[in-house]
Amino acid sequence: MKPMNNRKNEHVSLAEKFAKDARKSDFDSFRFVHHSFPEMSVADASLSTSFATLDMEFPFYINAITGGSTWTKKVNEKLALIARETGIAMATGSISAALKDPTVKDSFTIVRETNPTGKIFANLGTGQTLENAKKAIDLIQADALQIHVNSPQEIVMPEGDRDFSNWLTELEKIVQNVSVPVIVKEVGFGMSRETIKQLSSIGVKTIDISGQGGTNFAQIENYRRENEKLDYLEGWGQSTVISLLEAQPFIGQVELLASGGIRNPLDIVKSLSLGARAVGISGLFLHMALREGVEATVLEVNAWKNQIASIMTLLGKKSISELTSTDIILLGEVKDWCDLRHIDASSFANRSSIN
Repeated sequence: MKPMNNRKNEHVSLAEKFAKDARKSDFDSFRFVHHSFPEMSVADASLSTSFATLDMEFPFYINAITGGSTWTKKVNEKLALIARETGIAMATGSISAALKDPTVKDSFTIVRETNPTGKIFANLGTGQTLENAKKAIDLIQADALQIHVNSPQEIVMPEGDRDFSNWLTELEKIVQNVSVPVIVKEVGFGMSRETIKQLSSIGVKTIDISGQGGTNFAQIENYRRENEKLDYLEGWGQSTVISLLEAQPFIGQVELLASGGIRNPLDIVKSLSLGARAVGISGLFLHMALREGVEATVLEVNAWKNQIASIMTLLGKKSISELTSTDIILLGEVKDWCDLRHIDASSFANRSSIN
């Protein structure tokens, strides 16, 4: 088996190995204030949203996971079936594998073949050329292009990149010259407001802050290292909640997406209430698809739609945009982070009386 193919298989199998069913996260330091009279019915709740010029029927999607080997082709086919049957969008894993080895292209094209009319995002790493970005888009007739930012993963990865000096320069070329919207995303290390400012300054309009709490690529790559373990980097980065709080000054300038450690529909609604336009889920849907199968995962995804509508009803909010006027209490380490980074946590506690 070729080294790249083997690495892609290792990533999926190790994501399964390290998956945790009921982990604690910063979402637990986030409480909605309950108001007793919603004054709406569940049927009034609209789950539609939009980002990257695309209209979406539902505010969550399958985020980038895999591709690049015979086994991951089967995984991508399962995920594409789930996306097709539920009407949610889907991102492929990094198409760089197919650009290096054309024999594995079918592990990505299977997504479009399985879901010919779905919303599908191509994915590439930062540092790729404009030419490769165009090839990735064309390969799967992508509706948008995700560019992932992953310097901690590269540092821990035994065969990873060590030169990040051209990342912003190459990214700007891609943003300005491709034919589809570009989404820049982290891979589970979160973003700071300084990072978001840099991305906004080069013309990036849609940003997935992808925080800590889900699939941990520092942990996965560290496990793959035979020598010089870097386990002390496995806690690097910011959580999804903290990253969304960091991003608050840029709401209106950029579109925010959230991902990283999403466990249930309540975590989705919490992310939406902090300004995310939609929420990406990778690990959880991967584990469901591999362990329980496509049919069971489709049932679960559809159940999540109903549960999101129910939570919106409890909050008295009929649309995704209205969720940003919910009252939120931030506690513990999240509140401490806000204090040290000069984010006014108290401003979130009384939003319904202000709006």
